[in-house]
Amino acid sequence: MNVPAARAPGRVPTLVTAVATEQDVFALRRRAKTVAEAAGLDNRDQVRLATALSELGRDLLRSSAPMTASFDVLREPPALKASLRWHDDRVPSSESLAAVTRLLPQTECAPAAVGSAAEAAGVRGGRIDITCPLPHLSVGEHAAARVRALVEAEAPASAIDDLRAQSRDLIAALEESHAQRDELERLNEELTETNAGVMALYAELTVEHKDVVERFSQEHELALALQRTFLPAALPESPGVELAVRYLPAVTTAEIGGDFYEAVNTPHGLLLAVGDVVGHSLQAALVMGQLRHALRAYAAQGHPPHVLLEHLDHLLGLHQPGWTTSVCIVLIEPGNARMHVANAGHLPPLLLPPVGAPRFLREHGPILGIGLPHPPATGHPIEPGSRLVLVTDGLVETRRSDLFERLDLLAASAAAGPHEPEALCTQLVDTFAAEPDDDIIVFTARLHPSPAS
Repeated sequence: MNVPAARAPGRVPTLVTAVATEQDVFALRRRAKTVAEAAGLDNRDQVRLATALSELGRDLLRSSAPMTASFDVLREPPALKASLRWHDDRVPSSESLAAVTRLLPQTECAPAAVGSAAEAAGVRGGRIDITCPLPHLSVGEHAAARVRALVEAEAPASAIDDLRAQSRDLIAALEESHAQRDELERLNEELTETNAGVMALYAELTVEHKDVVERFSQEHELALALQRTFLPAALPESPGVELAVRYLPAVTTAEIGGDFYEAVNTPHGLLLAVGDVVGHSLQAALVMGQLRHALRAYAAQGHPPHVLLEHLDHLLGLHQPGWTTSVCIVLIEPGNARMHVANAGHLPPLLLPPVGAPRFLREHGPILGIGLPHPPATGHPIEPGSRLVLVTDGLVETRRSDLFERLDLLAASAAAGPHEPEALCTQLVDTFAAEPDDDIIVFTARLHPSPAS
């Protein structure tokens, strides 16, 4: 719900909105762009502000304790100020805060006030303020009027509308990032063609074009922040199941990839999935986002795992011809005593029983995007306390190692590793992902018996 902000000296009241769900984060992103546009920010700064608030909103989201987001147009000096406030002891992650600060250096984070003294003073909680300078002529009562008019005219948006809006922003960010990269490559080619004075000339041009280098870095950071919005904001809760996940983008390429994961409660149990769209590009990321949202929609209808793969294969061939992707789906029945595996060309999941040797569940079907039929899912019993590990190929594939040897090493490392999923994710990443050439996802689960629904 949106309400006018309280009037304060030197400020024009604009908008206050509550943030309690993932859908509220999507709405906050739209409204941030609306307010920024009405206040006079250019398109690039509109996207930066919207992305920063989306990143922080997802990171700080707690369904039991909503946040408040507000926007104020300051007159002296002219600026648009966006604020996130909460009333408990949560704090933003260092990764999210660092990413937002690189995009918008004017970001300020007030530490959370906790304890009885804070409660007595009525200041429990924390806040983050982001201040964006404005052209002087854009400030005034007419700016607030433009904001109110645009917000009131805003039509309700669906999940696919939000996905398309993020895709457009991602396209714009990547196009600008690629243009800056191409300019840098052209300059470097000219420098390498020179004679013995090339190093001195290169140093001179590097200083002269420092702003180009910094801007490319900022735009790439923006693209990665936008890509994270395609992935789940949080993992679901399921009786007797502990989940943990790690996503690491490649460090040796400026492109973004198509690795994705999903976890969702369905009418027939908890569904876990890991996939990898073939290729590294903006389009690969967009295909990934479409497949992940489609998987959630189909899973909610209660289809078995191999039927989900058939639906995704049909969708890919219909709307993204020429693209292929691997996907592994695991459906854990209520009670956590049995699971079903359907695999479309992906690395096999690793099952680690509490006693005995680990084993890969090597059921396999064709990769998605080529229109071939998929075999039915295969059932497996689950011993109490078993662990499950799903990964993408960036964790184990290297140019200098045999894949099967790396998989054996992964199984041995996981078997000897900690039983707690978060700690196991950390160990596998530390062991295998020092300088990843490809995106990496590590998805772990520990399964205990629970009453069947």
